[in-house]
Amino acid sequence: MELVNAFVGLIQLIIAIILAVVALYIGYSTFSRITKGMDEAQELRKGNAAVGIIIAAILFAIAIVVQSGIAGISIGIMNALAGDWLSLVAAFIQLILGIVLAIGAIYLALNIMDRLTKGVDEFEELKKGNVAVALLMAGVIVATAVIIQSGVIGITSALI
Repeated sequence: MELVNAFVGLIQLIIAIILAVVALYIGYSTFSRITKGMDEAQELRKGNAAVGIIIAAILFAIAIVVQSGIAGISIGIMNALAGDWLSLVAAFIQLILGIVLAIGAIYLALNIMDRLTKGVDEFEELKKGNVAVALLMAGVIVATAVIIQSGVIGITSALI
């Protein structure tokens, strides 16, 4: 039994690494598309802390959601070893759905925040290095991820 647990743990680690890299790439790429002509890499090279804060918040938010989905993968692997392969498929679907929902919810939350802060062009402020705006946006991003994480856990409980 301990060998099976070690095997499951190894598979979980490999899956977690792969999914983390893919999810972080998707999150960074998505952010790059919505930043209205901002060159994030150039801003980081200039030492723009505001842009660094936002990118870190997005990566952290995605990690929160992926972490909750990985727990479902572990349960799915154990069930698959017991003969229930459908449980493993459901766990992967749940994780992918969680990542998509997280990115979509973060995008929606930032758009709502943009509408609430009329007269403030958040992305222009980020280019200027406005740390206050970056912290506000980072708070929205991380709070959204924490809420989405609860939903992902709920999906896991229902599917697996």
